[in-house]
Amino acid sequence: MTQRALDHLVLPTASVDAARDRLTRLGFTVAPNGVHPFGTVNACVYFTGGTFLEALALGDGEAAATAIAHGNVFVARDHVFRAMRGEEGFSAIVLASDDADRDHAAFARLDISGGDMLTFSRPSADAHGKVGTATFKLAFAADIETADAFLFTCQRIDAPAIDRGSLERHANGATGICEIVAGEHAGSFIRLIERAVGRSPHDTTHAVEFTNVAMRMVGPDDPPGVGESGATLAAIAFTVRDLDAVSHLFDAGGIDYLATPAGLVVPPAVGQGATFIFRRPN
Repeated sequence: MTQRALDHLVLPTASVDAARDRLTRLGFTVAPNGVHPFGTVNACVYFTGGTFLEALALGDGEAAATAIAHGNVFVARDHVFRAMRGEEGFSAIVLASDDADRDHAAFARLDISGGDMLTFSRPSADAHGKVGTATFKLAFAADIETADAFLFTCQRIDAPAIDRGSLERHANGATGICEIVAGEHAGSFIRLIERAVGRSPHDTTHAVEFTNVAMRMVGPDDPPGVGESGATLAAIAFTVRDLDAVSHLFDAGGIDYLATPAGLVVPPAVGQGATFIFRRPN
């Protein structure tokens, strides 16, 4: 299990409309809303490498409460996050899987299972309104020391025959997620990830590598403000083609940012639950 790729990141928000507005102002193309059968709704930002951001809001409180009562781990963990951290944030790391059943069995064997598996389907639309049905199977991992973040794997059972190409082109020139930055107290969560992907955890570990994205804990060289909220998951870095063009886009859109040697740093805001960092490719 050691060769695992990031699939997507979950960003809770009070409103997908607010998240759509914010992400669009940041220069991202946002997909049409996706409605889950258990009370949540999302708006996603897709990248050419297959990774994406999932802005997640509560759409139907009664359906969500029923789902929690029936053991839906995804909705339950979202509820716990909001109770701890509020309506805006960064709650989960999702790894790609070709066998979620195998993952679930491994998590149970390692005593890190987050609960029952979840299989569900939802409509998925492209930028032209063509709709297909997407089916997913999820396996969850969690530890008792980290209540405000969780990990799960995602297997796509049915992939809709829709064109995502136009959704993967962004006005800010973003080509993908290049790094995840965890807070300074995220050691337990990083060790959970190591165990979940089959590595031996080490108390001094401050980083973990997926096949397509790096993850590390915040350090002294990070820009001011990154990680100061105390949350387990703090920041997301993106590669962009032209950093000067991004700064002009932000200036024109009234986006507050800090130009640093590490890139353009945009602090969290309504609809953007984590610090965003925009960088040139290495």
